[in-house]
Amino acid sequence: MIKNLESDTKQASRNDKRVTRVGKFLRKSSLDEIPQFFNVLLGNMSVIGPRPHAVPMNYMFSTDINNYMFRHAVKPGISGLAQIRGFRGEILSFYDIYGRIKLDHFYVKNWSLALDFKILFWTAGAIFSKNGAGY
Repeated sequence: MIKNLESDTKQASRNDKRVTRVGKFLRKSSLDEIPQFFNVLLGNMSVIGPRPHAVPMNYMFSTDINNYMFRHAVKPGISGLAQIRGFRGEILSFYDIYGRIKLDHFYVKNWSLALDFKILFWTAGAIFSKNGAGY
């Protein structure tokens, strides 16, 4: 691990040198998400909703993608429709971010308690599958 190497400019990736072995385990087991539950308890986040992006990425995507900010009509979530449909991790192409935003917009437009429970169920399945939820 190299401390603070590009920490403010580079998104985490699969073979990121900044991630330790312990960090890889935490990501693979989704234990790295536990601190976000404090944000849920504080009311800043929801368990289910569009995953938040870093502020610099929000700015960049909002200038490149029409209606990008519509995803902010609901609170950000620990897990979301885009993540359980495979759009998670590092953004390597326009397709990656476009797929996320398309599913985030679908979620915002079609929000229901039933949809939240489906996403929660699918998320639990991903966490407990042999591949895990993280990378």
